[in-house]
Amino acid sequence: MEDKIEETIKVIAVRHGIAVSRDDPIMVLQTINDRLMQDSQAAQQEMLEGFKSELEAIAHRWGDDSKRKAERTLNAALAASKEAIAQGMKEGAKAAAESVQREFDASVTKLADSILDARRVSMLNMVAAFLVVLAAALVLWASI
Repeated sequence: MEDKIEETIKVIAVRHGIAVSRDDPIMVLQTINDRLMQDSQAAQQEMLEGFKSELEAIAHRWGDDSKRKAERTLNAALAASKEAIAQGMKEGAKAAAESVQREFDASVTKLADSILDARRVSMLNMVAAFLVVLAAALVLWASI
């Protein structure tokens, strides 16, 4: 503080060409001015600290909000993809079932055709057997 007063006295002497002493009223004003500056600086520092803590709190809230929003977005995307996968699986299963049904129907149709052909052959065999029995009966009757 003493160095500052001496420096102020030198500056006044150099700039204005006036010699002032330590008990000069201008020095009292200088001291008051220094005190006001110190008080103002302390108040501004306190306000700055308050503003800093408020900004930190806001940044923390923004971080939490953005995290919650990102989680909600991610969960919604996950649910949508699960639904899309389930829908795709359902469509795939339906297509597979339809394909199996077509193959089964085609196999049943082929089997029914084969059974019908076998029935015709067995009918022809029965007719042939009847004709053989009839011919044998005629031969037997002719020989008697």
